Amino acid sequence: MAEAQINRQILLVSRPQGEASADNFRLVETPLAPLGEGRVRVRNHYLSLDPYMRGRMNDTKSYAPPQPLNEVMIGGTVGEVVESRNPAFKPGDKVVGMFGWQEYGTSDGKGMQIVDTTHVPLSAYLGPVGMPGVTAWYGLNRIIEPEAGETVVVSAASGAVGSVVGQLAKAVGCRAVGIAGGEQKCRYVVETLGFDACVDYKAGNLRDDLKAAAPNGVDGYFENVGGEVLDAVLARMNAFGRIALCGMISGYDGKPLPMKAPALLLTQRLKLQGFIVSEHMDVWPHALKELGVAVATGKLKYRETIAEGIESAPEAFLGLLRGKNFGKQLVKLS
Repeated sequence: MAEAQINRQILLVSRPQGEASADNFRLVETPLAPLGEGRVRVRNHYLSLDPYMRGRMNDTKSYAPPQPLNEVMIGGTVGEVVESRNPAFKPGDKVVGMFGWQEYGTSDGKGMQIVDTTHVPLSAYLGPVGMPGVTAWYGLNRIIEPEAGETVVVSAASGAVGSVVGQLAKAVGCRAVGIAGGEQKCRYVVETLGFDACVDYKAGNLRDDLKAAAPNGVDGYFENVGGEVLDAVLARMNAFGRIALCGMISGYDGKPLPMKAPALLLTQRLKLQGFIVSEHMDVWPHALKELGVAVATGKLKYRETIAEGIESAPEAFLGLLRGKNFGKQLVKLS
């Protein structure tokens, strides 16, 4: 364990005023203490970067407490047990945990799951076979409840969550329409992921392009973005449409969110439901099994953007908030 004496960590040291910046974070080196009885030490291999982290940086009332200052930034991780004084884990076990932005994690084992990497790559447990995948599965199957022949629209369609939503919708016989930023992402959504159409919101013709892509209106909408994209989709919603409200990334930096929803919710009798996937742990085993089989058999496609080294995490995270990533944003730690 000689090489494990120092743990490099990224702390949140200040709260953003408007847009987040690299100055909100600091890289520190911390000595690793000897492992106590009942504890497990994990060498993290990948760190997950996700939009929800931006909300945690603010000291405001939300569904979860804010990220404390001068502590390791929150985040999902996958890695390998390197030392264990806990009978439930042994060195060499591959595990998923919530160790945050650091190279090593130490815990009593609670909240850690051993995963099988025989047919599913370790990194996928932070994407399609992890929290993003279950988020997609829950919002689609429990809120939108799609039926064959319906049209399902997904914003941020090339991302870690949206890409799974569209593929699952196609699998039950729906017309899947994505919304993404840029020609390259839209091409990937249609040609690789198998969506029926994808609207490039950066092209400047969002409403007309959406009408062309969803000529029969929209029955289900999986929302990751908010703002003008939400307004455009609302205008195309069919009566009794269902909207799964997962995220509002366009407003995470404090920008106001235009939304003309209330009147349309009434006239079209829409269902709009927000959800936090960690509050629905009962569905995780079933969803993860289904997603794991789909990834292992090649039926569920996914893409990753990987930044190298713990020091790259802040800039990679800021890039994620600006849509610079393609698919799931990860940081490779070793």
